[in-house]
Amino acid sequence: MRTKTQVVRNRGNGQREEMTPMLTIGKACQILYVHCNTLRRWTERGLIRAYRVGPRGDRRYRREDVDALLAEQIRFGSNGTQK
Repeated sequence: MRTKTQVVRNRGNGQREEMTPMLTIGKACQILYVHCNTLRRWTERGLIRAYRVGPRGDRRYRREDVDALLAEQIRFGSNGTQK
């Protein structure tokens, strides 16, 4: 049985893979407590990976990546020094 947080993707070769849903840039920013332009800049610098979806190329972020970046922010603080 799937939970609300799981999505099943058919890989085309008969295999199914469970994935967590992607976060919009707005939701990712709420979790990280940053402005959307900051998250876009971090994406351009390679601090977090964004996945482009749809014809407009909207950014989506994996929850695992957002949580990892949040943990890194907590560990090193906003000025980059380890706490």
